[in-house]
Amino acid sequence: MYAFIEGQVCEKTNNTLVLLAGGVGYQISCSMNTLQAAPMTGEIMRCFTWLSVREDAMELYGFATQEEKQLFLSLTSVSGVGPKMALGLLGSMPLRDLNLAILLGDVTALSRAPGIGKKTAQRIALELKDKISQADVDTAAGASVPAAALTADNFAEAIEALTALGYSSTEARSALSGVKDKDASVEELIRTALRTMAGM
Repeated sequence: MYAFIEGQVCEKTNNTLVLLAGGVGYQISCSMNTLQAAPMTGEIMRCFTWLSVREDAMELYGFATQEEKQLFLSLTSVSGVGPKMALGLLGSMPLRDLNLAILLGDVTALSRAPGIGKKTAQRIALELKDKISQADVDTAAGASVPAAALTADNFAEAIEALTALGYSSTEARSALSGVKDKDASVEELIRTALRTMAGM
């Protein structure tokens, strides 16, 4: 019903945004990523929206980008994942990392989001893996990222090894994002990531 709403930011809370447009204040549920991307109170923002209509409520959900909105719609298409759970997942990590976690079937990263258990994370990875492409990861990052050109199994094993060493999966994925050798072994990936995280 509403493709987007453009208006003045009137209020920001920890999970909602109020935009004043055409004399109407729209209360919009958002992820932490969108709230962080929103400008200061008093400034103008274009918020891409999706209206949820149920028997007992109508709720408006908003997103800073079309890519986030599209991923939200994909997430809510998964059995057992409602709008609020999808927002929690979207806000749990950068959009690029979330796309990459789904692409690689990284259940550990997905299950760290609030309200996402291991079974739900497995279902998300299984149902959406074929719907996420490297182009989605690149678009979310705002630039081409060669990491997914690597063998997915090697990449996943390297992430697992790095998390066992105490690094978060987000740190591990970020450190591996600069690897250009698509034939790199797991050991090479780990060494590269460790050097990157050590600032070498």
